[in-house]
Order: sequence, then structure tokens, then C-alpha cells
Amino acid sequence: MLATLLVSVLVITLIAIVLALLMVIADATVGNYGTAKITINSSKEFEVQGGQPLLKALNGEGVFIPSACGGRGSCGLCKVAVLEGGGNYLPTELPWISEEEKKNQIRLSCQFKVKNDIAIKIPEELFSVRQFTTKVESLRDLTHDIKEVKLKLIEPTEIDMKAGQFIQFQVPEYELTDEPVYRAYSMASVPSDITHIELEIRLVPNGICTTYVHKHLKEGDTVIVNGPYGEFFLRDTERDIICIAGGSGMAPVKSILLDMADKGSKRKARYFFGARSARDLFLIDEMRELETRMENFKFIPALSEPAPEDKWEGEVGLITDVVGRLTENASESEAYLCGSPGMIDACIKVLRDLGMPDERIYYDKFS
Repeated sequence: MLATLLVSVLVITLIAIVLALLMVIADATVGNYGTAKITINSSKEFEVQGGQPLLKALNGEGVFIPSACGGRGSCGLCKVAVLEGGGNYLPTELPWISEEEKKNQIRLSCQFKVKNDIAIKIPEELFSVRQFTTKVESLRDLTHDIKEVKLKLIEPTEIDMKAGQFIQFQVPEYELTDEPVYRAYSMASVPSDITHIELEIRLVPNGICTTYVHKHLKEGDTVIVNGPYGEFFLRDTERDIICIAGGSGMAPVKSILLDMADKGSKRKARYFFGARSARDLFLIDEMRELETRMENFKFIPALSEPAPEDKWEGEVGLITDVVGRLTENASESEAYLCGSPGMIDACIKVLRDLGMPDERIYYDKFS
């Protein structure tokens, strides 16, 4: 009886897989959608080849929608309003679309395919996003798995960014991808340096972009990026600041702090940086130098699992525990967080417990 049930389940599963594959193949090869017209904000129109994801179609026309995951449907950032011609929602869209967003016809542009004429609405500021041709000016290993990438802008030659924003990095075809793909990375550079973009990229096993950067990218190479994007930037207030980051989450926080130093900000700021052991710490000297430039800035690194050979004398524990231990009251402060979803969620809880309202907690989660 059990064997028969298992066989039945296996047969049904195999049939479902075969049908799904046939649908994908049919959509890619048999389905010929011809050309389709996209109207944006009732003011711009262009024709594209039908059958491709809306995100890709827009990119091809120089209209760039932010997508931290590069179009894999795992970050939920690339939302646009499809006002006409939207059709039914796909199962891959639904996890990212709220009931309120459904009422406003919001779609996930990396999953929504252009199969007929459509009308969409996007924020006007996205028309200011530019594609840049850059040259790799320098590469530097910050840790065993984080590499600093400094890009010199070639065309256009200048970028107008806010500290904390991100760009999308184009990975060319190589053994892990048969077509160019984009991945999002926060900029670590100070906004006053309008001719460079600096990134801090952590190696992820089998990651398409991180593998390319760590294993293949060379000084002098040409890199295509687009941006800037993002609402993660320093707000113009006089409140005390709590910054919390881990790993390559250093990048946007570094940009914010450099910008504050550049502008002579007098705001009180504390930066809690979490790492596992000493080999995961980096830019310590740069942060200590910022402490000398900014009279109200304090850098607080912490190790969660220091090794005996580290001979660590600083803070020990999860960064959330360190924040809670060294902060008495955060009700009048604001926070800037960057790291993994789990770290961000834990930090938000600690900050709430310390009295900080949600509307003053700004964060950038890795996807």
C-alpha cells in the first residue's frame, strides 16, 4: 500500500515537472508574440520584442528599474504599475505583491512578460538613472572574501549620487551565465568624488557576479553599471545616529560617514560593526582615522566568535547584543542598518526595545 502511494506521488510529480518544462519551452520557442508597445507615464512610447520580461525590455531601452537580485524574482524591488494590458498575476509574483498593491496594479517587472501592448507607470526619478561605462582602476582584498573594486567613470564622466545608494553591476557572459546579468551593490565612495564608484563585494559560493569579480575581473577591465538607486541615505536632521552593519554592509555606511566628515557634520554618530573573527574585520584604520576627523563619531567593532590567536580586547558577542548593552535610550535617535535580512530584523527588534520608532529606522537588506 505504501509502495503504491509513493509510486503514485512520484508519477504525479514527474508529470507536473514535464508539463512545466513543456510550458517553458513552448513559451520560449513556439510562442511568437511579435512586437509590443510599452507606454510609460503616458509620455514615452517604444516597441519591444514580445515575450520577454518587462524588466529586461525596459533595460534594453535605457530605462532602468532597481533590482537587487538581478531579475531572479527574489528581492521584490522591481515593482511597476501596469495600468493597461497586465493580465493575471503569475505565481512567482504573488509572494511580493500585497493586496493593496494588487488594487494599484503593481507587478514584479522581472516576472511579468510583455506579450501585448501595455501602459505602465514608474517614478519620474528613474528617468535620471544613467548607464555608465567604467574602467577598473584598482582591486584590493579587504578580507579573505571581500574585495574592494574602484571604478573610474569613462562615459558619462560624472555621477550624482547620495551617500548610501546603490548601482547595478553588469556581468558579461562567462561560464556561469550565457547572457549579461545585473547585480546590485551599494556604493562605498564619498559623493563628492563624482568621477569614481567604489564597491565592496563579498564572495558568495557560485554567485554569478561575485565569482566573476573575485576570479575573473582585472584592473583595466571595462565594466558597465547603471544607477544610482535607492532610498537608503542619510536624512537631513540633527538627531543622533546609530549605524549597524556586518560584512560588506560596511559599504553604504562608510559612504554616509565619509559624506558627514566631508561636510563637517557635528551630529553624534556611533557605528557598530559586527564580524565573526579578526580575519573578517576590515577598514579599521580608516574608521579610526574618521574618529579623529569627526569629534562626535565613535566606531565600535565587535567579534561574535573571536579566535584565541586574535587576542581580541574589544567588544564580544552578536552585534545586536553589543548595541543593546551600550545603548541606554534610542527614542530620540535614528538608525541606518545594512546586512542580511536576519541581522536587520534582529537589529530592528533591539532598536524598538530601546525606544526607537520604526519610521526612524532605515535599512538596506541583502537579498
